[in-house]
Amino acid sequence: MPKLRTKYVCQQCGGEQSKWMGKCPDCGAWNTFEEVTETPAAAAQQRRQAVLSNGQPSQGTQVPIALPDIQPLAQTRISVGYTEMDRVLGGGLVAGSLTLIGGEPGIGKSTLLLQVSGAIAHQVGPVLYISGEESIEQVKMRAERLEISEARLYLLAATELDSIVEAVHRLKPSLVIIDSIQTVFAPHLTAAPGSISQVRECTFQLMQLAKSTHIPIFVIGHVTKEGVVAGPKALEHIADTVLYLEGERYHSYRLLRGVKNRFGATHEVGVFEMQGEGLVEVTNPSAVFLADRAVGATGSAVVVSMEGTRPILVEVQALVTPTNFGNARHTTNGIEYNRLLMLLAVLTKRVGLAVGNHDVYANVVGGFTLEEPAIDLGVAAAVASSYRERHIPPDMALVGEVGLSGELRAVSRLPLRVREAAKLGFKRCIIPKTGKAVQLQAELQDSGLPADFKILTASTLAVALEIALHS
Repeated sequence: MPKLRTKYVCQQCGGEQSKWMGKCPDCGAWNTFEEVTETPAAAAQQRRQAVLSNGQPSQGTQVPIALPDIQPLAQTRISVGYTEMDRVLGGGLVAGSLTLIGGEPGIGKSTLLLQVSGAIAHQVGPVLYISGEESIEQVKMRAERLEISEARLYLLAATELDSIVEAVHRLKPSLVIIDSIQTVFAPHLTAAPGSISQVRECTFQLMQLAKSTHIPIFVIGHVTKEGVVAGPKALEHIADTVLYLEGERYHSYRLLRGVKNRFGATHEVGVFEMQGEGLVEVTNPSAVFLADRAVGATGSAVVVSMEGTRPILVEVQALVTPTNFGNARHTTNGIEYNRLLMLLAVLTKRVGLAVGNHDVYANVVGGFTLEEPAIDLGVAAAVASSYRERHIPPDMALVGEVGLSGELRAVSRLPLRVREAAKLGFKRCIIPKTGKAVQLQAELQDSGLPADFKILTASTLAVALEIALHS
């Protein structure tokens, strides 16, 4: 009989220790170690000893294959029925792929994948939806609310991994959805469902199932209080694609963001709106986010941010008021806090705006989170507009990275950003004045831009603010 071994596994990062510890030495989390008893696989040990003794592979062992002898798989993609989600996936689902989708509770993960299940069941073939948290009657109620009544959509309430694998082999569906991975458990492990051992083992087994059957599998993962998928290292490196469904609690818009994709570009974003009939895709998010913009208000600027391969125009607001306390207060929403502090320092040192003794509040309208440096010029212009009480023209967009010397640096994919601004009716756009600015300006004017569209260039932040606030 194999000897039982006991170890302690951190439920936050998956680190293993031989004894219990109050603080994990790997991730620093407290009281996250749980005792796990495992039995070594006797058959695997015997096979390894046989290989080491005679150097010959045993039955069932895979042998290396020369690269020219390998037949490539046909990269046929399956459309999920939603253009926004297909873009994030890189053009659709790939056969045999494992896709992890995470998000906060109630954000709409189950609703989105149930809608995808209905679309694929209608267009491609049978879909198996496995629910570990709800009964099939509860899922049926949601499907009726979403007006989904496909006969080829099969529901199964199961949490045991062996039962799930057996149902997949019996039905041979075109898509499998696991809702959620924290409820699935492998019987040969003694750890509780949702623990790092169970999550890691079940995800790995589902990955092998997807590769062997060439069936795409969607896996829903819960997030921790820090906002990451529970067991991030154990899940994200196994999955082929990792998606996050984001959104503010009091906003109806949801952003489907790709952070890993082995079959397409990363950091793509799909925009949806939560309505009574479910999630409805937003094909033109820039127009939606700018619809309620107040014309002529100070402290408002429009920036062009690249989300993956798509340019999106978003309004950035800033409010600058004299502080009533000794230390000025700075608050951000959707903008990196340290980035705002850097821009305030540049405005003080290089432009001469005394914002150091003022409270500064910066906000991205619509619940977006902007991270790329191309929004620096727009954020700085919004702060300067509020400080000087001069509005930025409503038909002007701003693009540019701000350096510590107050210079404007070039950004990537500038032609796409300018064309998107022109398509939405903007008449002017301020861009950095670099060595290729004149050539780029000529190329853009010859590429079908409106005749009245003006491209304004500036070499420094001070020059750009002079143009924006005195136009």
